[in-house]
Amino acid sequence: MNTISDLKGGCAADLPLGINRETDQPVYSQLADILRQQILAGTFLPGEKLPSEAALVETYSVSPMTVRRAINLLAAQNIIYTAHGRGTFVKEVELGAAAFYLYDLKELFNDDKNTSVKLVEARFLSADERISRKLKIKPGERCIYIRRLLSVGEEPAFYHRGYLVYDPTRPVVEAEFQVTDLKGLFQGYGSPLIKSGELLLESALLNQEEAGILHLEMPASGMMLEHVFYDFSNKPVSWGWFVCASTHLRLHTWIGLEHTNGTRDERTR
Repeated sequence: MNTISDLKGGCAADLPLGINRETDQPVYSQLADILRQQILAGTFLPGEKLPSEAALVETYSVSPMTVRRAINLLAAQNIIYTAHGRGTFVKEVELGAAAFYLYDLKELFNDDKNTSVKLVEARFLSADERISRKLKIKPGERCIYIRRLLSVGEEPAFYHRGYLVYDPTRPVVEAEFQVTDLKGLFQGYGSPLIKSGELLLESALLNQEEAGILHLEMPASGMMLEHVFYDFSNKPVSWGWFVCASTHLRLHTWIGLEHTNGTRDERTR
């Protein structure tokens, strides 16, 4: 049986290299898995060149097309890249490409037994200059104003305020209320009328009202998550923001090639 050290011609760990011809998994997918495991094991380090197409064809007794499909699959997974005329290389870790996710919040809102959302206020009002700019409506035009409070156990955690476009010809008010629901935003469900959304997360100094509702002492610092949702005509449907104490809003992500078991450092949980 061939080993990884045969490909690198050196001291790489002797991990088995073999294509199982009796399995239902496509050969190109098996080859991609083998190369991925080699990269995870450090056999091919970031920035290093992978074996040539001819070498992979010979080592695994596969066709050039199979090798190309495996390489394309790994490239699509952002594990490797191909430089024209030079070969294929393992991608280096790029901090600037890191994407952060609100997993901790999603887990919180999935805990229906311990979290609750209370509608504090819902009323019509006339749009001022700022609201009209955000919702793309005329100043003085009627809109809906809502305030919500999410509590974890008995503790207030997130305070939400939002403005919704009001159109009496469209029976979408209930759907618009739901899409600005905290649980709807973080659990991944909402109105089918919503095409896209824009989120902005930043630190903020909370005002007296916000600190009072969240039971925080002044001066109080926190985090603000602003949102704008758009319909399929690319028109704003709602605009609003959530505020909370900094301890309630944490971000974490993984950079580089993640192991398939998905384990995370305890500090990120």
